Amino acid sequence: PEFLQLNPNGQIPVILDGDLVLWQSNSIIRYLANAYDKDHILYPTQAKQRAIIDQWIDWQAIELNNSWTYAFMSLIRHSALHQDPNLLQQGIDQWNKQMQILDQQLAKTQVYVAGTEFTLADIPIGLSVQRWKTTPFDHPALKHVDQYFERLNQRKGFLKWGNNGQP
Repeated sequence: PEFLQLNPNGQIPVILDGDLVLWQSNSIIRYLANAYDKDHILYPTQAKQRAIIDQWIDWQAIELNNSWTYAFMSLIRHSALHQDPNLLQQGIDQWNKQMQILDQQLAKTQVYVAGTEFTLADIPIGLSVQRWKTTPFDHPALKHVDQYFERLNQRKGFLKWGNNGQP
């Protein structure tokens, strides 16, 4: 009951910053970047750069997250409500389709999702790539996603928080 006062959805994460209570992962990272990244390293102020970053953050939340829900609930959480083999295969296929879109983007940028520099978009997308790679099913070969994941694994923060062995 106490936590539901912070987030009526009953889910994490939630942050408290002074009198601000904020939930939803991508809202939290945007807020933290706006409030504390005074040099605008992760979230540039230039409109076109920020629009591309926001586009990919929103794509992760809307397209990518929706694609993996059934497979993740079936294969990782072992939910009794998510054990239909046909729906599982459809979920895996959708997840892989979205990952192919990411692979195409990374083929264009050659480094990170929104360009040559690590940005706010790489936080949720990097975590999503880690989830995809560690969920047990046959993954198609996606060269640029693999290279991206290798780059992320060279970052201390990603190793500590993003690639902890848990999907």
